Formats: sequence, structure tokens, C-alpha cells
Amino acid sequence: MSLRRRGAAATALAAVCALSLAACGSAGSDGGKDGNGAGSKAVAQGGKDFGKAAEETAKMGTDAAPGHFPRTVRHAMGNTTLKAAPRRVVVLDVGELDNVVSLGVKPVGYAPTEGDGGIPDYLKKDAGNPKSVGTVNSLNLEAVHQLKPDLILGSKLRAEKQYEQLSKIAPTVFSIRPGFTWKQNYLLNAAALDRTGQARAKLAAYTAKAGKLGADIGPDKPTISMLRYMPQFTRLYAQQSFIGTILKDAGLPRPKNQQVKDLAVEVSPENINQADADWIFTGVYGDPKSTKRDVAENNPLWKKLQAVRDGHAKDVPDETWYLGLGVTAADSVLDDLRAALVHS
Repeated sequence: MSLRRRGAAATALAAVCALSLAACGSAGSDGGKDGNGAGSKAVAQGGKDFGKAAEETAKMGTDAAPGHFPRTVRHAMGNTTLKAAPRRVVVLDVGELDNVVSLGVKPVGYAPTEGDGGIPDYLKKDAGNPKSVGTVNSLNLEAVHQLKPDLILGSKLRAEKQYEQLSKIAPTVFSIRPGFTWKQNYLLNAAALDRTGQARAKLAAYTAKAGKLGADIGPDKPTISMLRYMPQFTRLYAQQSFIGTILKDAGLPRPKNQQVKDLAVEVSPENINQADADWIFTGVYGDPKSTKRDVAENNPLWKKLQAVRDGHAKDVPDETWYLGLGVTAADSVLDDLRAALVHS
């Protein structure tokens, strides 16, 4: 390589390095109001476009026939053309990781959630060995560049302000947001990968599995409360959340205070009685010592809850119930629900 060309390459790489900005605030969930630092506030919890995200994502995808390239994919940031079937895929969140792995793709790069150890345990067997490209909150664009991807998958919520730089590295396809839009996101990712048929089959199998769970529980279904302890706050997850969609698909009812069209409602340790239901499934994000779980569950009101008195307060894996955001995690949640509810 000539000195001139080598210098130009170094300059380009330096420019990419300089653009390794923080992508968003604390991720910790499927896109709450705490996760919108450098992404899109409009599609975060409470944003003006939050409620219609699933409907809008469903309109995205491609008109290309199976196996046909080049193909143009409509997505949250516009149109992206893929000249050939992707072989080196970088994913920028757990949902995209779940999506591609479920379709038989081993990504070359992955950005885990803050404080996470890397690949979630439930995906390790099939995910291969993707290199780190930072975290969902702090993407390392130099690391992305060095992997020479031919497709980058992420979301507008997490990294809207980095889209332009990412798209200069490789064709980039963004969903609107993670979370309750997980099925639509799955089909969007599959459209870019030319694996739509596989994705539809996986979703159909999930839907049948959820329906069978509901049928096996029977007509007298228990109310379910979804409680999650986080460093910043304690949440009761509502309808427009990943776990909320799964409970709805299985026909499992929620307490009235969780029947809202939102990601979650926040409760204080002093008001932990608002978690009351026939069953309480509890997740913990990050270090349990940094949450107020001990304060909440030492409250005398906790011990008076129906689920606690009946022995129906159960810890569940945070990485699937709250962080998974894909069909593999959803299948695992259905298995956990069956184990708890069908034979209880």
C-alpha cells in the first residue's frame, strides 16, 4: 500500500474512532424512558410515537422475492439496499442477537447490555463467538469497522444519532425500538437476512405454544403480576412490554394496575402492595444489592400479598423474561410459565 493510501485509511479509521459516542442511557429493559440518551426520545416510553411503534414496524421490510439480491429494505431510518446475502452481521442489542441466532446466523459482533457478561446464557450454545463492539449504551464504532460487517442490525431508540456513521461502515437496518415490537422486529431483521420464511414459521410455532399453554391452564386463569427490581426504580410491567405480549398471547390476565397501554408502572418499596396478584414473577436487573428489593420485601405489606401467602411469588431469569426480546427468549418464558402454572 502506498504511503498516501495508507494515510487515507488511517484518517478514515480515526474518524470512525472519534464517532464512538455513547448510544443511549441505561438500557436495562425493553426500552423505557431511561434508555433514550442518544437514541430517539419520540419512541421511548412516554414518547409521542411509543404507542404506534408495532403498527409502524409492521409496514417495514422488503418487496424482494426470497433469494433475490440486491434487495431494498424499508426500516425506521429509511431505505437500505443489500447487494448480496449478508455473511458478516453485527447486532447492537439483545433482541437482534436473539433474532439472528434463532435464524441460524452467528453474528461477528455484538453489543451487550450494560453490566452484562456478554452472550446471554440461553444463546451461548448457538451464537458462536461474536466480538464485542461496546455496549448498547456505548457503542465502539472502531470495533464495528474492524469487523468488516456487511449488515448492521439495531434500533432507532438505541442509536438514532449514530445511524449515519454506522451506515457508512456497512448497510444498516434499524427497527423503531425493542420490546413489545419484538415480533415485527423479528420479521424486519429476517427480511434483511432473506430468512422471512423461517421467521414466520418460528412465530407460528410460538403462537401455537402460547395458545396451548393457555388452554392447558384452563378457564380459571390466575392473575399475573410482573415485578422487576432495578437500580433506578421498581417496575410492574404492563401491556406494551415484551413480557406483556407473551402473557396476552397465552391469555393470562393481569391486575388492573398493569392493564395499561404502557411499558410499565413504577412503584415504591412503600407501595409494594400494588404488586398483588395470584402469582408474582420477579426479575432483578444488575446487582441485587443496588436495588431496593430488600426494602420492598421487608415491608410488612409484602408478606400480606396473596401470592406471597400462597407461595406463588417466584424469581425468574431476567435475561429471558425481561432482556431477551426475541422468539427464543419468548419460548423459554412459556416453558417457565408452564412449569409454574400447569402443575401448581
